[in-house]
Amino acid sequence: MFVAAFAALALGTGVAHASGGNYSFSGGTHAEQTQVRSALAASSFNWNVVSTPVTINIARNIPTSYSLPGRIFLDANLLDSGTFSWGVVQMEYGQQVQFSLNPQQRVALVTALGAKDWCYETPSLPLAAQGCERFAATLAWAYWPSTQNSMRPTGASDPSASMAPAAFRAMVVQMNRTGSDHVLQSAAPVAAAPVAPTAGG
Repeated sequence: MFVAAFAALALGTGVAHASGGNYSFSGGTHAEQTQVRSALAASSFNWNVVSTPVTINIARNIPTSYSLPGRIFLDANLLDSGTFSWGVVQMEYGQQVQFSLNPQQRVALVTALGAKDWCYETPSLPLAAQGCERFAATLAWAYWPSTQNSMRPTGASDPSASMAPAAFRAMVVQMNRTGSDHVLQSAAPVAAAPVAPTAGG
């Protein structure tokens, strides 16, 4: 179960906490690990809401970065691209957030995000129709609405365009305030940042 984090998690040996989050690395160069830390630091989301430890695996030539509960797999080639990789890092950590959402939250989010199902219950549906993908992409964009963010939506059909950043952040705050949905704790609202003109903040 996903537990709200209202204080920073205790530092642990070998665990990085540059911007919050209980994670450690498996593989990757110092420079590549630094890109991950920088990506998470660029976001104003409080990654400490993911209470379980996350292992971030970095390897060369992973075709597509992806996540499993407690594990993130990132392509070293992507991280070598620098800032361009940050949106992907944030999205994959956003998947760690969604893994522990409760069933009621998932049902509500399918509707709020305009998805068709939560997470590949219907294999024939494309990625953009999946609530889990929309949630993670929108989280990455909503908490780092910068023109440098590779999750910046370029059209209404993009997963990160599911909700305007301000609306998504407000939804997270509301979920944190309501009874059994008291599980998401965001950081302070995003300060002024360069925002793409195609997506409202």
